[in-house]
Amino acid sequence: MTSRHAGYSLLEVLVAFALLAGALTVLLSALSTASRQVRMGEDAGRARLHAQSLLTTLGVEQPLQPGSQSGQWEQGRYRWQLQIQPWEGNGSGPAQGSDSLLQLQLQVRWGERAGEQLQLQTLRLATAEALQ
Repeated sequence: MTSRHAGYSLLEVLVAFALLAGALTVLLSALSTASRQVRMGEDAGRARLHAQSLLTTLGVEQPLQPGSQSGQWEQGRYRWQLQIQPWEGNGSGPAQGSDSLLQLQLQVRWGERAGEQLQLQTLRLATAEALQ
């Protein structure tokens, strides 16, 4: 009579561990990628909220003037630069003493990579008194 021992051989156990390690590697890689994308989306969303807030308040307390401004939010995490210049979309400048359009170009950066910036452009009406 021969007795067979029930169980797994060492080779079967090693193959099972290798398959488990491979599956965990793929799973952790996918979770890492998803986490990075969520963080990038959150950063971009916060930059848009800051930019919208800044553009909303422009021209409320002080009249808009052509020029350049810059600043930061959240202790320097988000940096912004604003350019205000007369809009020359129709090829002719504004008539003296009349209201005119100003072009606002806002750039927000929160990192060094190309995808970590936001650029917005808009037009605002400036009264003739404000431009003098």
